[in-house]
Amino acid sequence: MTSTRPYLIRALYEWIEDNGMTPHILVDADQPGVTVPKQHVREGQIILNINPAAVRDLRLGNDWIEFNARFGGVARSVQIPIAAVLAIYARENGQGMAFGEEKTGDDEPPTGAPQPDQPPAKPPRRKPTLKIVK
Repeated sequence: MTSTRPYLIRALYEWIEDNGMTPHILVDADQPGVTVPKQHVREGQIILNINPAAVRDLRLGNDWIEFNARFGGVARSVQIPIAAVLAIYARENGQGMAFGEEKTGDDEPPTGAPQPDQPPAKPPRRKPTLKIVK
C-alpha cells in the first residue's frame, strides 16, 4: 500500500493556504536525497517556507517535494524526499501535523498474524470466579 504522508502533506498545504496562512515544512536534512542549502541547517533540520510567494515551481509529489527558492538572495533548487518531511504547519499559529517514522508494508506481517520468531499469542488466563444468582 502507498504511503499516506504525501496525501496528508498536500491536504494540509491546501488547508493552510485556504485559511490565508503561511505553510512551513520541517525537514530532516540528514536523510539521503535531501538537497537544501546546508548553511541554513540547524541540528540536522531545516524549516522551509513553501508559500507560493516564497517559492517557484512547487511540486508536491508522491515521492518528492521540489521547488526553486532564494536563500540569502541566491536562487537554489530544493529537493526533499517525502520521508524526510517531519511536519507541515502554519507559521502564524503552529497548527498542522507532525509525522512519525513510517514503516513500509514489507516490514510487518499482516495484522493479527503471529510474528515469525514468536509463538502465537495466548489470551491471558483469569482466575475462575463464582457469582451468586438469585
